[in-house]
Amino acid sequence: MRLQDKVAIVVGAGQTPGETIGNGRATALLYAREGARVLLVDRRLESAEETLAQITAEGGEAVALEADATSSADCQRIAETCVEKFGRIDVLQNNVGIGHGDASVMRIEETAWDHIFNVNLKTVFLACKHVLPKMRSQKSGAIVNISSVAAVAAMPLAAYKTSKAAVNALTEQMAIANAKHGIRVNAIMPGLMNTPMAIETISKAAGIPRDTLIERRDAQVPLRGKMGTAWDVANASLFLASDEAAFVTGAILPVDGGQSVKVG
Repeated sequence: MRLQDKVAIVVGAGQTPGETIGNGRATALLYAREGARVLLVDRRLESAEETLAQITAEGGEAVALEADATSSADCQRIAETCVEKFGRIDVLQNNVGIGHGDASVMRIEETAWDHIFNVNLKTVFLACKHVLPKMRSQKSGAIVNISSVAAVAAMPLAAYKTSKAAVNALTEQMAIANAKHGIRVNAIMPGLMNTPMAIETISKAAGIPRDTLIERRDAQVPLRGKMGTAWDVANASLFLASDEAAFVTGAILPVDGGQSVKVG
């Protein structure tokens, strides 16, 4: 019960359909298991409701909300709904991210660049913009942003890498700006993960058999030659959201099986 009596928002609490579990759903389930009441936000309501059904089946408490986190009005509604339903906001986890349409600087289309930045960076900015005033009024709160090891590693996808590096920078800026208000802001950089967004999406886009893709990705991971799972991200998020991390802010935590150690 590490989040007992806490209220959490998970933006991106649904997931891409697939054989495994995604970061947002795993985090929402773990938060609820640890005692939090959770607002499950996703642009696809049916996906958030699937997460809700799993939480309620385990005896947890949650509410599903359809919202587009690239919309300022929707992000304001997210914050207001959470306070209306649960009375406060203790934790915000920003989990939304995409890489579809990405390429090198010379090859990427401007529309793809804008879309990736809107989803990967603007959603973090807008959710925090509307949640931070509620947290400041409480003089407490914890924000966990999901970045990527791509922010610090060499990769051919220009928009994804740059947008995730910007998430790290925004995390550090908000950590300093809100420390005096008792609010902690940290980020997680997942490495190669076995999640539906990574495996099913890339397999389909690249025309690579699922098992072949998993084998290739596993081979790139130093730790045991095996990708991580969404539960690895969820456990790191739980720590950063909990009072166990009461003196941790501005941290950019790799959860990558040692992949980022190879940088340089």
